[in-house]
Amino acid sequence: MKTRKIPLRKCTGCGEMKDKREMVRIVRDSEGNYSLDFTGKKPGRGAYICKQIECLNQAEKNKGLERSFKTNVGKEIYNDLRNEFKANE
Repeated sequence: MKTRKIPLRKCTGCGEMKDKREMVRIVRDSEGNYSLDFTGKKPGRGAYICKQIECLNQAEKNKGLERSFKTNVGKEIYNDLRNEFKANE
């Protein structure tokens, strides 16, 4: 029997490769709104981040989301994501 391949994703904050199910997806939809996707099924361009607030802070510091989405991500968007992150812990 063939073993299933585990999908790996790279955290935009710390840069570690981890199992896709151990991470949170940040989604930018067609209107340019950002949100956290815990199911991995929301439509839009996605970037992955570890389930730790420190990785979100690191992504802000090293402009990880800007690289992933190829656009500027403002400080207020990071604050909104932080609040959403804390509400879903």
